[in-house]
Amino acid sequence: VQDDIIDTAGTMTKAAQAVMDNGASRVFACAVHGVLSGPAIKRLDASPIEKLIVTNTIPQPDDRLASNKIVTLSVARLLGQAIRSIHEETSVSSLFV
Repeated sequence: VQDDIIDTAGTMTKAAQAVMDNGASRVFACAVHGVLSGPAIKRLDASPIEKLIVTNTIPQPDDRLASNKIVTLSVARLLGQAIRSIHEETSVSSLFV
């Protein structure tokens, strides 16, 4: 299950349960931006989602990342390369193909 942003995790956990109810044996989720506010961690931990993969575009306090279901990937290098490409007036799209 993928989305651009996960805030309270209501939609993501409902989607995960729906795919399990329809025959999936495992569920992995990803979102570019992990806001993870309010009940998000509790919902994720109670959900069938095995792993939630987010990027570090939004800083997270350690207590929010304490769930063993959350994996955070760094986008620092990619953003640095994009800034360099813009500065040097070279192709940014070449970073993504």
